[in-house]
Amino acid sequence: MKPAPFTYHAPQDAAEAVGLLAELGEEAKFIAGGQSLVPMLALRLAVFDHLVDLRRVAGLRGVERRGDEVWIGAGTTQAEIGRSEEVARNVPLLARATPLIGHFQIRNRGTIGGSIAHADAAAEYPAIALTLGARLEALSPRGARTLPAEGFFTGMWSTGLAEDELLTGVAFPVRGPRSGFAVEEFARRSGDFALAGAAVSVELDGAAQIRRCAIGLFGLGSTPLRASAAEEALAGCGADSPAAEEVGRAAVAELRSVPADLHGSADYRRHVGAVMVARAWQRAVKEAGDA
Repeated sequence: MKPAPFTYHAPQDAAEAVGLLAELGEEAKFIAGGQSLVPMLALRLAVFDHLVDLRRVAGLRGVERRGDEVWIGAGTTQAEIGRSEEVARNVPLLARATPLIGHFQIRNRGTIGGSIAHADAAAEYPAIALTLGARLEALSPRGARTLPAEGFFTGMWSTGLAEDELLTGVAFPVRGPRSGFAVEEFARRSGDFALAGAAVSVELDGAAQIRRCAIGLFGLGSTPLRASAAEEALAGCGADSPAAEEVGRAAVAELRSVPADLHGSADYRRHVGAVMVARAWQRAVKEAGDA
């Protein structure tokens, strides 16, 4: 199939882009790399009268260290993030998740802003943003605002962005001392969306106890999730206790509604999710202990 006819717009700056969206209303859609939207348009799962292309919008690309954060423009491609030494050094969890996204052709065009705004529950970048407590910058005709990743993902393919808002950048906290990170996922084939995945961040204190930790889950609900109860229970524990398998079981024990389809039942996904958490936890704790 081919997409339904649409009018193409190519704004030069962010203010022009959000102005177009406000003017055209719900009949318009932003398109960044197009790796999620174009297949939906081609299958006519989505139809829009207007597409507003963000590729030429100034100021939406780049990676910058800004104090205790690393800012990444929403239009920055996944391939650029994968090559960034700044990201690898200061936001290693994001760097490690990047090669898991699709295939290199997809990463060459797909953008971080497009992935986060699309809000697929099985995608890596939304889960990483939630796990690390990223700040999401948005622009509308009313001005700019910042939204925390916590609470940003409101449902399958839906977010806290207003209808006339554009995601312009994402700010990730710089890694702290004695910290470790890991991401694990299980997919039917390399490049497929994960049936279940986990992202873990751990920071130890001087006594090798867990100062803070974050456990993100993807593919296990209608949005990316945090295993908040398990995180709270782990704070103050020794790095070697409890066992990784116990952490995995505790993380998925909070899940209330796990998706099921022809690729796996809810119980199967829950089991796989626990294994992914255990593997990621073990690797993250070891890295923190070796730091």
